[in-house]
Amino acid sequence: MKAFLLSLLLLVCTAPLLAQELTVAAAADLRPALDEINAKFKAESGIELHISYGSSGNFFQQLQNGAPFDVFLSANVDYPKKLAQAGLVASGTYYEFARGSIVLIVPYDSKIDLTEGLHALLTPAVKKIAIANPSHAPYGQAAVAAIKSMGIYDWVAPHLVMGENISEAASFVLSGAADVGIVAKSLALAPAAAKRAKFVDIAAKNYPPLLQAMVVMKSAKDQSAAARFETFMRSEDTKKILQQFGFDLP
Repeated sequence: MKAFLLSLLLLVCTAPLLAQELTVAAAADLRPALDEINAKFKAESGIELHISYGSSGNFFQQLQNGAPFDVFLSANVDYPKKLAQAGLVASGTYYEFARGSIVLIVPYDSKIDLTEGLHALLTPAVKKIAIANPSHAPYGQAAVAAIKSMGIYDWVAPHLVMGENISEAASFVLSGAADVGIVAKSLALAPAAAKRAKFVDIAAKNYPPLLQAMVVMKSAKDQSAAARFETFMRSEDTKKILQQFGFDLP
């Protein structure tokens, strides 16, 4: 009887701990920063984040169809706002946490002259230019806008190769599958890219702002854990990490 009561007591005590986890859908540009944020958040709260990275547009479609994510971190504000308008978001959880930016990136040993900026895309040696698919990736939309702002889109378009998300587009450049890419600055600053590629900033005036926002889904299984994560995303520690990876604060 005592053994049974002890087992029951242990089960009751550990049940809340087992419940402390969140499923997070996050834009691919956030991986370098969010990996660090995740580690700090877990150390402070004990809450486990299970993060899936991908394109914001694809996650938006999945969440509309009931995908079981508790929190959504988008590379733009449009998708979270549309989810909120559809009544799928927990009240008061919309938060704009960062502003992203794009860069022109090439392999470290490339002879492409980055000082020419986007006009370097017209270099005869450039055969493949990696961007994220603009049909569902905000960073791909920003890349197209930047190219069009220079009046060179018609020349560049035949050379575009599109990744499913911005992380895949960056991998095309790092692997040598593309000569050059337009990717998130956060990925260019990631440790995996630092020794394998070089980059130059693309002027922010050449593309719409990449303002990023998060929401907690109304269907989140543990609203208190989700609220705690949202609070952590507003913390000074999180802001410092985001800035470390090239994000501006809105």
